[in-house]
Amino acid sequence: MRLLRSTDLALRVLMRLAVAVGTTPTTRQVAADMDVPYTHAAKVVAELQHLGLVDARRGRGGGLALTERGRAASVGAVVRTFEGDGDVVECEGATPCPLNSGCRLRGALRRAQEAFYAALDPVTVSDIVADPTGPLLLGITRGPAENG
Repeated sequence: MRLLRSTDLALRVLMRLAVAVGTTPTTRQVAADMDVPYTHAAKVVAELQHLGLVDARRGRGGGLALTERGRAASVGAVVRTFEGDGDVVECEGATPCPLNSGCRLRGALRRAQEAFYAALDPVTVSDIVADPTGPLLLGITRGPAENG
C-alpha cells in the first residue's frame, strides 16, 4: 500500500509541530522544513486544523501549534482520514473488472488494508516523535531568518 502525498505530508507536519516546543512556526516555515510546496502544506494544515489536530493563528505572534488532541491522535486515524474509505483496487468504474461477481482478491486486499490501519491505530503522534526521531526533526528545522 502506498500513502497519498497529502497523507505523508500530514504525518510529517504533525511530527514537525510535535517537536516545536515553545515556538509557533508558520505554514511557510513548515513547508520549507519539509521541502514541499507551500500550497500543498497549506491545504494539509487547513485539513489538520479542521480536524482539531492543529491550531493555526494568523498575524503577529501567530503560527501553528499542535493541539493536545493532535499530540494524542492515532496515526491510524490520521491515515484513514486522509486516505479515505476507498478500496486498494478499483473494481468498479468506467471499466468494471470482469471478475467482480466472484473475485476473492478484493476481500483479501480489504482485510490487508484494515490490518495495516489496525497496526497504526495504537501509535500516537507523540510515539512517533520519541527519541531518536524528535532530536532528528529538530535538526532539520530552520530558523525564521533562513525561511525568508
